[in-house]
Amino acid sequence: MLLGKKLPTLPDVLKTDEARVRGCESNVWLHIDLDEQQQHLVLVGDSDTRIVKGLLVIVLAIYNARTPMDAAKVDAYSEFEKLGLIKHLSPSRGNGIKAIVDTIQQQAAKWA
Repeated sequence: MLLGKKLPTLPDVLKTDEARVRGCESNVWLHIDLDEQQQHLVLVGDSDTRIVKGLLVIVLAIYNARTPMDAAKVDAYSEFEKLGLIKHLSPSRGNGIKAIVDTIQQQAAKWA
């Protein structure tokens, strides 16, 4: 939850239905873009719950500034398991993390 406080609030205009991640119990909005000059992913996101905001900070840190090809190889859900975080989350929160990661992976694959 402390990490979530560091996540900048996404302006309401960016909290669109298209940006909403399906499969999350909480509302999660995610924008994924490609810095074409650097060929790196740029991700911003937000949630309406503090716990998910904190988890989102970790996911964004894992994927931001990676090339799409690198991002397609990373499994943030697995990283959460290695850190021992998944076992402390409810099944629905774990599924939410998986939905966020899947969304990033699918978009990165389009650019890879």
